[in-house]
Amino acid sequence: MTAGKHPGGGRPGQPAAKKSSAASGWVVALVTVVLVGGCIGIGVTNGDSGGTTVPAPAADERADTVPILAQAASSQGICYGWRLESRFASDPVSVGSNLGDGVPVVDDPACPRWVEVTADVRYTSESSESSDYALIDVNGSPDIDRADLYAVETGLARFGLVEDVFVDDPGWAVCRAAVALPLLLAETGVVPPAAAPTAPPGATAAPLPDAGSDFWRDRWGWLLATGGLLLVTALLFTVGFVQRGRQRAAASAGRTPGKA
Repeated sequence: MTAGKHPGGGRPGQPAAKKSSAASGWVVALVTVVLVGGCIGIGVTNGDSGGTTVPAPAADERADTVPILAQAASSQGICYGWRLESRFASDPVSVGSNLGDGVPVVDDPACPRWVEVTADVRYTSESSESSDYALIDVNGSPDIDRADLYAVETGLARFGLVEDVFVDDPGWAVCRAAVALPLLLAETGVVPPAAAPTAPPGATAAPLPDAGSDFWRDRWGWLLATGGLLLVTALLFTVGFVQRGRQRAAASAGRTPGKA
């Protein structure tokens, strides 16, 4: 055997070194795939976990808003409505008017004149550096001047209906803004003030009983205290009179034997 050669041919230790290098390469590739896949999965999962969904007004909020708008529309001769939108939704989140929940006033033959408040609320994902915000706009039929609509739009702030409120609770805010439209529009002179709501007629109330004399009603406490004092005085006077009579009788009985 020739000296200096390995039985397998080549230099001693070379096959082991190749195997170690190949194993290290597989480990690095596997770790890279796992890390990249994990990052992609996290991004897909957290891209929109529901935090960007704009909630619609509650059922009771919509149910309470519609009759108020209906009464104002009947009194002022103009339709009122609301519209809530989100940039992540192709359809409006909520619409409604004096015609009913889900019925818009735009392009409705029953509403030749109309005013509608629109809130476009935009939520951003937690991974985004942008802030949530809301765009509030008041639109109307072509016969209403844009300056009057802008006055109604800016007047919403008097009711506390600012951007932060629409971001925090968009459903409640847009219904509240719709209810404020009749008053704000009347202030511009476009429509007359809405009639005050009246309660439905009920049964005739029975007449109240005679209240009696004001003298007794206004002074009953003082008279009661005076009567109590007089009663105590009379009682003390009676007790004193009886005791005085007994003392006189005892004195007379003690003097009688000494006179003999």
